[in-house]
Amino acid sequence: MKLRFFGLISFFTLLYGVLVFNLYSIQVKNGDFYVARAESQLAAGAGTLVALRGTIFFSDKEGNFVPAAVEKEYMEIYAVPTEVADAEETGRTVAFLLGLPEEEMVVKLKKAGDQYELLVKKATPEQIKALAEAGEIAGIYSRKYGSRFYPLGTTAAQLIGFTAVNEDNDRPTGVYGIERYFEERLAGVSGKTDGDYVKRPVAGKDVYLSIDRNIQSQAEEILTSLARRFTASGGSVIVEDPKTGRMLAMANYPLFNPNDYSVYNLGVFQNPAVESVYEPGSVFKIITMSAGIDSGKITPETVYYDSGEVKLNGRTIRNWDLKAYGRQTMTGVIEHSLNTGTVFAERQMGHSVFSEYLERFQIDEATGISLPGEVEGSLGAMTGASPQDINFATASFGQGVSVTPIGLLTAAATIANRGMMMRPILEVNEQPQEVGQIISAEAARKVTAMMVSAVDGAVVAKIPGYTVAGKTGTAQVPDFKRGGYTEQYIHTYIGFVPAYNPKFIVMIKLDKPSAILAGQTVVPAFKELAQFIINYYNIAPDKLATNNE
Repeated sequence: MKLRFFGLISFFTLLYGVLVFNLYSIQVKNGDFYVARAESQLAAGAGTLVALRGTIFFSDKEGNFVPAAVEKEYMEIYAVPTEVADAEETGRTVAFLLGLPEEEMVVKLKKAGDQYELLVKKATPEQIKALAEAGEIAGIYSRKYGSRFYPLGTTAAQLIGFTAVNEDNDRPTGVYGIERYFEERLAGVSGKTDGDYVKRPVAGKDVYLSIDRNIQSQAEEILTSLARRFTASGGSVIVEDPKTGRMLAMANYPLFNPNDYSVYNLGVFQNPAVESVYEPGSVFKIITMSAGIDSGKITPETVYYDSGEVKLNGRTIRNWDLKAYGRQTMTGVIEHSLNTGTVFAERQMGHSVFSEYLERFQIDEATGISLPGEVEGSLGAMTGASPQDINFATASFGQGVSVTPIGLLTAAATIANRGMMMRPILEVNEQPQEVGQIISAEAARKVTAMMVSAVDGAVVAKIPGYTVAGKTGTAQVPDFKRGGYTEQYIHTYIGFVPAYNPKFIVMIKLDKPSAILAGQTVVPAFKELAQFIINYYNIAPDKLATNNE
């Protein structure tokens, strides 16, 4: 009995000794190895604590949603150099299996004290298969992770933006466009660990945009073709429902692919539709006429005599074609785009009334659209310490004042929407927001009729069966170094269809094209895009076609 008792004591004493020895081996003798392995596993598994980013969707006329920015699953192959016994041999093996440079693999695996070394960021199925078939290789691992992917490529790139990792964050965050503006909503909440406790991540929420994928694609195709044909430096197209302010398209040129943003210059990432200003030129005349008619100072039938020039403060203003048109109505001013006519309209109003209306149209304010970096327009020298008559005169036809494309579109859409300004909105479920009644519905109707008359007279933008309201703008580009203006131009066209019950409004802007006149560039482009939208929405004709159409 005693012998058996002492045998049991000896057995458990020996067993306890073995356990103590193993504990010493793990915690002391080989402690660095296991700490390194735990840290490498934590680094490799950290992706499981990053919240799944929300998806950005476009829509279409049927109410379907098309993903424009998604989280895509990739496989990563990485190494834990501290677990690699023979860097030379393992490096050769990995290089052979993965089709990578052997010298590069060996260098990575030889890094002393390194617990994580990326070998392949986006591994192909063939690489993953080859690694799996080779069996376990000490220190070589693979894992799944999510990364941002833009399935539509260059489509609406400046509008959507992209995500990137920088010094201030340890996970991809939105740095431009919708990705940046809705960062908090899209990002969600990352998980975290506290000892043995793991707090699960909370996925980000999706963003549904009113941007119609089909209209957007068509707008980009037309803009890109136009810019390349006339060797323009840039351009923008915006399409909106003027009754709600809902954006249907926002295209820009040049293009870039957010999936490969690192190969592009920084300047191409900004959205010029909201982040740039320019002098709009003659398209601004519809704002001047709106102010004059609404204030009661002029009517579409008000007559003046055009001598071809106006002299103010020692300077001479002439019509764009250097011609004199004699007796003209205000409608004729819009039809022929006469600078002298809008100067006359401004002088009939007086500077204070004209300035008041430009403020009503919020020319020098941001629209509040849900995009980052929106800048404000400017009323230029009109708001200076001692503005001169010439400053108000040039402003009447869009020189000496600056606007953003989205700001100009919002002002023009106010005319299309019977004088009610709407805040431009981008989300499908966002309720329309009225900014205010800027001019009366009657004044808006009269200006619309003037714009229709201009389209009918010029013919280029006419669409058989539809009343089209539109106005061109050809503005000289300022010379910021020497003052005055250069010999380069910016072309703009704004039009809405059907004129008296518009379903859409389009603004096309082209920067520094080789052609001088907007009638050669943006007007035909507007007609092409307008006809596409009419067919796409199956908009019924609002007037009978004549033999002349």
